Amino acid sequence: MVTTLSVKTGRQGLFEFTSQLQKLVAQSGINDGLCSLLIQHTSASLTIQENADPSAKVDLENWMNRLVKENDPLYTHTLEGADDMPAHIKAALTSTTLSIPILNGRLALGTWQGVYCWEHRHHAGYRQIVVHIGE
Repeated sequence: MVTTLSVKTGRQGLFEFTSQLQKLVAQSGINDGLCSLLIQHTSASLTIQENADPSAKVDLENWMNRLVKENDPLYTHTLEGADDMPAHIKAALTSTTLSIPILNGRLALGTWQGVYCWEHRHHAGYRQIVVHIGE
């Protein structure tokens, strides 16, 4: 099964879509297999991260923004705004793909793990994620 998920972001930050993904896994009828994801953008990324305490997301976002600053004079790719080149760098430092095992018809995530779209732009809308679920 191959399909596309649309995740609403709208601002910079981490946006969980674990429940949407788990619904797709359930609909697939796959009991044991693999769920592979690809975000179709160069200024956002995918991550598996803490989903119980919101402060973990805030700390990750703050740390990444401190690491990759906007308006760096070294950037030449500036036509799309001050957040664009930093967004590309952040996506390169993180991941645009994920693979998650499926066990007993469910994503094999740990107790406190969630699947996130990490939006690196200030004003994005929806991000498209290709999902492949197979045995």
